[in-house]
Amino acid sequence: MKILAMTDIHGAYEKAERIIEKEAGISAVIVGGDLTTNGSAEEARSALQRFAKFDVPIIVVAGNMDPPELETVFSSNAISINACGTMLDDVGVFGVSGSPFTPMHTPYEISEEEISFRAHSGWKDIQAARVKIFVPHAPPHNTKLDRLRSGDHVGSTSVRKFVEQFRPDAVVSGHIHESRGIDTLQKTVMVNCGSAASGFYAVLTIGKEVSAELKG
Repeated sequence: MKILAMTDIHGAYEKAERIIEKEAGISAVIVGGDLTTNGSAEEARSALQRFAKFDVPIIVVAGNMDPPELETVFSSNAISINACGTMLDDVGVFGVSGSPFTPMHTPYEISEEEISFRAHSGWKDIQAARVKIFVPHAPPHNTKLDRLRSGDHVGSTSVRKFVEQFRPDAVVSGHIHESRGIDTLQKTVMVNCGSAASGFYAVLTIGKEVSAELKG
């Protein structure tokens, strides 16, 4: 199975469509947050409907730039995995919307306690899965995936703690555009897809194990 993962689209819907078109044979698309930049419900609905034409599951969490009220749009027009999970055959995918609090006061910021609660809630939904994929918009703290240009690590401490405790097979995140990359934590493969608005994305290949490839 191959899953296309992209984050931080920020309204660049034509670019996102071209990314999906390039990856023939994928089983699903993960949109790991920041579909919009403070977008309206109608904008988000229209974008997801555009992606629906590819006839594969569109699995979504909101990012910190997606207003919280878009959660109802995501639930109605795609497969929302905020604080819940979904199954693709024997692959379970679960996630957390938003980001930890930032100095920028962006539209969708939540506490580390809430991030932890949502992660645990989604984990419960995919216990039967052979392969478990965690999709928090914010990357785990103190990794290659959460470093600003200043060198500061600004990822989620709760995401890191969850990964260390439960060891999902893969983590898909975004949020920190300049930290596009792949890292590992114990047995977990973790990817920051980079900004799809710049043409970047990742492909997860799932066999006996999970591997991730950065593309774009």
